[in-house]
Amino acid sequence: MNQAKLFSSLILLVLLLIFGAWLVFFFQWSAPMPRTAAQAGAEAGTAASPTPLEPVFNPPALEDAPEKIRPMVMLGYKIMTETKKYAPEYVGNDMACTNCHFDGGRSKDTISLVGVGAKYPLYRGRREYTADLALRSQGCFERSMNGKAPAPDSQIMQSLLVYYQWISKGIPIYSNPPWSALAHHLDNDHKPDAAAGKTVFEDVCTRCHGDDGHGSPIAPPLWGDGAYNDGAGMNRIRTFSVFVWRFMPKSDPSLTQEQALDVAAYAHEQPRPKFTATHPNKIERVIPLDGEARQ
Repeated sequence: MNQAKLFSSLILLVLLLIFGAWLVFFFQWSAPMPRTAAQAGAEAGTAASPTPLEPVFNPPALEDAPEKIRPMVMLGYKIMTETKKYAPEYVGNDMACTNCHFDGGRSKDTISLVGVGAKYPLYRGRREYTADLALRSQGCFERSMNGKAPAPDSQIMQSLLVYYQWISKGIPIYSNPPWSALAHHLDNDHKPDAAAGKTVFEDVCTRCHGDDGHGSPIAPPLWGDGAYNDGAGMNRIRTFSVFVWRFMPKSDPSLTQEQALDVAAYAHEQPRPKFTATHPNKIERVIPLDGEARQ
């Protein structure tokens, strides 16, 4: 009799344990599950916020571009480095894009274009409107190359756009890579002295740019018919002085900020072509805008 009661008690205990386990399972899996990590963090009392990705300078090799776009990437690089040869109808001087964007913009020690495909569209004060990369590149052809603006649907422009996008691979969209632009000006109160700049030019710059500043086989002209025109960004003392101080002489930048300002003033006084627009400089505003994001 006692054995029967003991056996019944054991059976009841097992049944209770099974029922308890079922209750735990039921309530755990019937509860609503969060769809995202942010929801899970919020329910736990700690809202999860994504960590922004930092841009990393690591341009991919040109030959690693996918097969379908590789020919355009390679042509874009050639246009950048041998502009007059590959885009002669759009170039009016003796310069190439790579004169400002070393190695076709793939070098960090220059006005780099790595990441530019992720940075644009961007507000442009010169146009008082947001510009895409095609519009931005058209301005470079007209000003720095003293030429004509290629049409957005031309082979020249499309190859450049594909090239920009490829060398920007891995850069977060709309990030602002720290290497992708020159500083607005040198943080220096020195008043530019063109006479002193002439001495700097003769002592340092002539070895590459020639005694007359008209260039040589290893360096572009700084003034004269073969140089950028007076509408180019480099025709501003503040812009040219930053470029000179950071990158000149090439591969061994060694000028002081004062010397850079002086030689920029000297170059600014020299004759150069006049800017002539080959397409509208301003965006026609047909539809009124409530507001406009500026940067």
